[in-house]
Amino acid sequence: MYYFGKSDWRNFENGTEKEWLVTNGIGGYASSTIINANTRKYHGLLVAAHDPPGWRTVHLSKLDERFKAGSCTYNLAANEHGSGFIEFGYIHLQQVKINPIPTFTYSFSDITLEKTIFMVHGQNTTIILYRVSNGDEPGILTLTPMVNCRGHHFITSQGQIAFSQKKVPGGISITGKEEFPPLLLICDSGVYFEEGRWYNGLSYAVERERGENPHEDLYIPGHFEIALEAGGNKTITVVASTSECGTLNGEKLLENEKRRLQLLVELAGFQDHFASQLVQAADAFVVQRRSTGRKTVIAGYPWFADWGRDTMISLPGLTLVTGRFEDAREILSTFVRQCRKGLLPNAFFDGATDPVFNTVDASLWFVNSVYKYLLYTADLDFVRDKLYPVVKEIIHWYMEGTDYNIAMDQDGLLRAGSPDVQLTWMDAKVDDWVVTPRHGKAVEINALWYNAMMVFKKLAVLFGHDFLFTALPDKIGKSFQREFWNESGGFLNDVVGPEGTDKSIRPNQLMAASLPHSMLTPYQMRSVVQKVWRELYVTYGIRSLSPWSGEYKGVYVGDRIQRDSSYHQGTAWSWLIGPFVTAYRRAHDYSPASRVQAQWFTSPFRDQLRDHGVGYISEIFDGDEPTVPRGCFAQAWGVAEVLRAYVEDVLEIQPASAGKIKKLLEQNK
Repeated sequence: MYYFGKSDWRNFENGTEKEWLVTNGIGGYASSTIINANTRKYHGLLVAAHDPPGWRTVHLSKLDERFKAGSCTYNLAANEHGSGFIEFGYIHLQQVKINPIPTFTYSFSDITLEKTIFMVHGQNTTIILYRVSNGDEPGILTLTPMVNCRGHHFITSQGQIAFSQKKVPGGISITGKEEFPPLLLICDSGVYFEEGRWYNGLSYAVERERGENPHEDLYIPGHFEIALEAGGNKTITVVASTSECGTLNGEKLLENEKRRLQLLVELAGFQDHFASQLVQAADAFVVQRRSTGRKTVIAGYPWFADWGRDTMISLPGLTLVTGRFEDAREILSTFVRQCRKGLLPNAFFDGATDPVFNTVDASLWFVNSVYKYLLYTADLDFVRDKLYPVVKEIIHWYMEGTDYNIAMDQDGLLRAGSPDVQLTWMDAKVDDWVVTPRHGKAVEINALWYNAMMVFKKLAVLFGHDFLFTALPDKIGKSFQREFWNESGGFLNDVVGPEGTDKSIRPNQLMAASLPHSMLTPYQMRSVVQKVWRELYVTYGIRSLSPWSGEYKGVYVGDRIQRDSSYHQGTAWSWLIGPFVTAYRRAHDYSPASRVQAQWFTSPFRDQLRDHGVGYISEIFDGDEPTVPRGCFAQAWGVAEVLRAYVEDVLEIQPASAGKIKKLLEQNK
């Protein structure tokens, strides 16, 4: 449970620094700030996923409240207008509790109003549940919806959408654009009054900071008025949905969602509070994909879709550590069915009939996830029948050569890409400008390649197949040492490319020390970890470039060009804490002292869960102090890797099946 009080919203700016998020398991979500002032075009009470998990559409932006008691009217709305006018309804906000469902308690005069917001799992339906304890005078609660009908990346101006509405039992059906289903707004109490006007110039502070259009016009179809008796207590359910809603019992629906989340915590089985918090956070990212009929992973809220690289990095933390093995099977199945010429999809984009494949590492991270899946589940049949053939296919295509110039060189190392194509995770590109060129032989790609070859070898032996490349892993390891180990600096070079060797100090070298199979010596591991700690570590992540580099940018702000120019040029990434902690423990031979240090590295995230996206871990942070959170306020691989490293390397809870699998591997060696 996360508690917030008056000190968190002493002014409008403070109150908008923290954001809440609830999701529906199919890509839809509801989100705003803790004072319910929308500061992003992505904020809304119902952002529906019409082609799960994509085609996300803002239908209901806000539902503002006013309460009239006697001669006094209390405005509970919090909005910033483009003219500079601000509605200060948050002055009546007494406390906020998020667990991870948010509940807002307003107190004014002798009246208490409690508002809880959640979504129905598997449906594009948001429930706003009010519990009102009225004072000595009769009162009227007015609920005013601000409606939209647009993709969540865009902005609406008055006149762009010709809204129409019709009454339905308990409320209204509002039609916007023809390609989207109508919005149903149902209230189980009170009377609806039609208006049909616009709220012009709602201002989004975060979009202004990002160099985007910060102003939007929202449609107000009408309002609900609910009469309240003096001294009475009343529960009111408001449903916002793009489908038939079913029951209007908000209390029952809330209990169902709380129980679902509690079952996930029980399934994971951790007695540790921090781990359980991260288990709940992990649930937001595991969603259904309609096109495959199976689960996938949303890379981050509010704007990312499902990406192959992010999914495979996140899979161990989101599904294996949490005991969601069936979800892991579905996610792996989603991507293996899309494998083409040894390449797993880089991303599924809205409106595209096919995924894009411009990534070199998604397939290699997949092989690592297969190995982790086997250790956690001992599911030999599924790995042998469904996954091993794809591992074999990946190795074949990478050895022989596939799209995007991905191929094994004569020295056994992988080369990939070209000057105008970004294939690694450092993929920022502005028009024709490649911000972080890494074509050629990248260090983490070849660490992943060595790891994949070792996994392939173990699986071949385990399933009784001949491993035809017995000398290749050793060749890759020796070539890696020769090309990447920088003896004078005690670190790994970042890229060996056509233009020479890039000796930038970057976090990519961590993969050579953290993956299950490494070619580094103990001394090299310790040296790499120490170098990263000294130059790249910040409290909530690992910098993408050393501050001592002339190309370092320590603050991630500004328009798209400014932000993309710093995205991988100094910005710190939360997900890299996972490999860093794992590499640290391994480099120090899992000593008791290294466990204490690992706990020190992960402990600050207890506080980060209360910041930016409450209950979640942010995507990125400024490389400069005080490491302000930026980017997505809820990122899959940030949550996943902190959880995985915390469970495996701090709590030292290892997969129950790991011993069995390792024993089988030894027996078949």
